[in-house]
Amino acid sequence: MSPARRTAFALLWLAALLVAGWLIGQRLELSGDLRRFMPEPRTPAQKLLVDELGDGPGSRLLLIALSGAAADDLAEQSRAMVAALGANPDFEFVANGADAGLEAVPESLRPYRYLLSPALDGRRLDADYLGEQLDERLQDLGSPMAGLVEPLLPSDPTLEMLTLAEAWQPKAAPQRLHGVWFDRGGGEALLLAQTRAGGFDPTAQQRAYDAVQDAFAVAAGDSGARLGMTGPGAFSVEIGGRTAREAQWIGTIDSIALVLLLLVAYRSWRAPLLGVLPLATAGLAGLGAVALAFEAVHGITIAFGFTLIGVVQDYPIHFLSQQRAGISPRDNVRALWPALLTGVVATCIAYLTFLFSGVDGLRQLAVFTICALAAAALATRFGLPALVDPAPRDLAASPRLQALWRGIQRLPRPRWSLLLVALACVAVLATARGPFWENDLSKLTPVPADGMALDTRLRQELGAPDVRYMAVLRGANADAALAATEALHPRLDALVVEGALDGWDSAARYLPPVATQQARQRSLPEPGELRAALADAVAASPFREDAFAPFLADVERARNAAPLRPADLAGTPLAATVEGLLLDTDGGAIALVSLSGISDVQAVARTVGEGGGELMDMKVASESLVAEYRGRVLAALAVAALLLAATVWLSLRTPARVARVLLPMALTTLLILAVLRGFGVELNLFHLVALILAAGLGLDYALFFEHAGDRRDDQLRTLHAVLVCSLMTLLVFSLLALSSIPVLRAIGSTVAIGVFCNFLLALLVSRHDGAEPGEPAGPTGPGALAEGTPR
Repeated sequence: MSPARRTAFALLWLAALLVAGWLIGQRLELSGDLRRFMPEPRTPAQKLLVDELGDGPGSRLLLIALSGAAADDLAEQSRAMVAALGANPDFEFVANGADAGLEAVPESLRPYRYLLSPALDGRRLDADYLGEQLDERLQDLGSPMAGLVEPLLPSDPTLEMLTLAEAWQPKAAPQRLHGVWFDRGGGEALLLAQTRAGGFDPTAQQRAYDAVQDAFAVAAGDSGARLGMTGPGAFSVEIGGRTAREAQWIGTIDSIALVLLLLVAYRSWRAPLLGVLPLATAGLAGLGAVALAFEAVHGITIAFGFTLIGVVQDYPIHFLSQQRAGISPRDNVRALWPALLTGVVATCIAYLTFLFSGVDGLRQLAVFTICALAAAALATRFGLPALVDPAPRDLAASPRLQALWRGIQRLPRPRWSLLLVALACVAVLATARGPFWENDLSKLTPVPADGMALDTRLRQELGAPDVRYMAVLRGANADAALAATEALHPRLDALVVEGALDGWDSAARYLPPVATQQARQRSLPEPGELRAALADAVAASPFREDAFAPFLADVERARNAAPLRPADLAGTPLAATVEGLLLDTDGGAIALVSLSGISDVQAVARTVGEGGGELMDMKVASESLVAEYRGRVLAALAVAALLLAATVWLSLRTPARVARVLLPMALTTLLILAVLRGFGVELNLFHLVALILAAGLGLDYALFFEHAGDRRDDQLRTLHAVLVCSLMTLLVFSLLALSSIPVLRAIGSTVAIGVFCNFLLALLVSRHDGAEPGEPAGPTGPGALAEGTPR
């Protein structure tokens, strides 16, 4: 093909990629929900954990602190932020302690206050009680509270609405200064906001995060105040920003290094351009496949998928390194195809097992990987030959490469030493200190220590729910669960008095069970009885009896109203609070009691158990979920190893050749585990997934050395290709190993160790010695290197 036609074909290929990228961008929907990388929960605790991680009230809380200015200025800024954020539809509520009045009780629920409030549980609404209340109202009218009390008197002379509003305030609320919440030291104004979206909705959490920042900027002005914000949503936004920044600088360095490495290796400006086309084709093929197969694609799938540059780049590099005068590009790639196809099939089989893992995120990763690798191989096989120069310089003639080859030939071939290395690895694994597996999901979160410290401190100050422990009570329906929770309230109050617990919250605080509401209805007096009692009370006061007609109407309405149920709260601010603490399930209803400031876990567990509930440890639930996930991944790895060995056997058909290809990969896997455990690294799920990628790289290196046979020039060209591939891959994953993101660090360190060990072992075990020019080459093909060949 002429240079002009090669250029036209390259431009056409590039244009097709741009169009495909635009089409995929229209279809692709990203997800940040980590539940996609969790197995389907099997136990009640696991199911509750997964639900709470994504949509529970704890996942939607933002804890906010304002500092750095005078207390009265901070209080004013706090009120301004509440006003701004309260009008934002992304928030269900925003509290700063200033809304202990009527705002806490929705207007539609005020006539039902006598069904919801416990104030009259110990006495009746009779003349004596009404007389006492009217006397207190007279005193209130002569106090600074007059402006608040006077509008309420006609409909609520007992101020039941204010009593209810105060009862609905947090049990462990912080102190109030200047009318709003402050920390114990009085230097920070505190706010609590709950978003409508779950903690793993990255788009909505970003909007909420930005809204808080904007509201603070307007409220603070040039006062010099500082904003502190924590919570799952804030952490996810900050982590996302950090990940994007690290991905940008890592990607920039990788791209520059790839271009420079290809320029140095092939001394041609065309080599980087030719290498990019299969890589871009692979990436778009993987993205397109997952975009079509799944509703939303997880960011981890894309991030991990694009690290496959370590495998995908090998295909065009091997082709370019083997091209020389005297062989057409199509003949060249046809000769490489058996080794290339074996590597692709083996790696795809390894990832194919993830399709049966039962984990949606791993299924996405499998589809992305398989389609990307297949596309890169096909692009190298059928597209790239039309673009390369058919007669470049022969890399086997490079003096530097020949000198390196002679040095390598002087290295002793490993025999029993490999067994000693394997035994040493087993010894390290057996004696390494600390747990072998990492089961704590929180350690995979790249939240800095100061961020975690701020979160812990603000939770203590605000009395926010403990994120680890939660009391769970079950019932046949929502009302039964509410009744069980209400019966537990006195026991929890006793724990608070004893100091075992700072505070608690439950749905029954806001919505009592039907039986309690009906009992309160029965205690309300008949209309005539109430009118007579009110007349007696008013007679001894300066109030007029006809001034309280709205009060009489509200009591009668409450006496005859149907009991309130969860569905009746729709459209009120209480709906979100009750829904977050009262869950409908297929087997009934679950009432949650959020706990804060637990200092005696055993006492709380014993009390909850005596009340018919269960103290659920979310840490234990998460660890059991991780262990189950790991079991599935290990099973997939075992199946993958068997299929991979079978694939290599079908390709090579000779035990000695199969052993030379599989041995470096197997020993490298053992070395990776030994190095990580030797340095005290606890292995997590992402280490396991990265092991497959490292194994795929090692398989490719060994396969191409084996494919080169006994011809010295072919071995030199293969050495050149493997050197370029391993250097580039080592750089990519070494940078990932330096990341502050634990997931990327686990992947990077695992694969970087694997690349280094795989290269050395493939060079020592799988490389043929190669005949000197002019000497007869040994046998090649399936019968090459019989058992008598020295190793």
